Amino acid sequence: MRPNEITEILNRPISQELLARDLTRLAYIAKDGTPRNVPIAFAWNGSEIVMCTAKNAPKLPALRANPAVALTIDTEVHPPKILLIRGRAELDFVDGIPDEYLQPTSTYEMTPEQRVEWEAGVRSLYHDGMVRIIVTPTWAKLIDFETTLPSAVEELIRQRDERQRV
Repeated sequence: MRPNEITEILNRPISQELLARDLTRLAYIAKDGTPRNVPIAFAWNGSEIVMCTAKNAPKLPALRANPAVALTIDTEVHPPKILLIRGRAELDFVDGIPDEYLQPTSTYEMTPEQRVEWEAGVRSLYHDGMVRIIVTPTWAKLIDFETTLPSAVEELIRQRDERQRV
């Protein structure tokens, strides 16, 4: 997929709504060779998905060994809106807490008091720092079930339409 095609998909209004959400599902291959899919908070900075994790997270050795990842960001309504992204994970070990981890999210709500308590807990837990998992999209697909569909469904519709023409 060419970079301009990825940019066009990610700049669509529905994609932008999805990229403003709080959670993605990160799929990767674990060290034992089996697939993993974990929900994880993320931030979109306009060109990269940034997720933050503990320095001792089991996913880090797996991502070092095989940085190929897939991400799913979706909604819980019908019809669902789904943004699929593929890329390679880059690991950035940082001192302190990354800004992306602390930034307020769009849908996860806290009172100001809860926010102060949460941030204090985060700072005490991750006092050694964190790891930023950075994914630059190399492939993207938006499925909104209005203008775009899963490729298998598109194929079935094409086959049905051909049968009906005969």
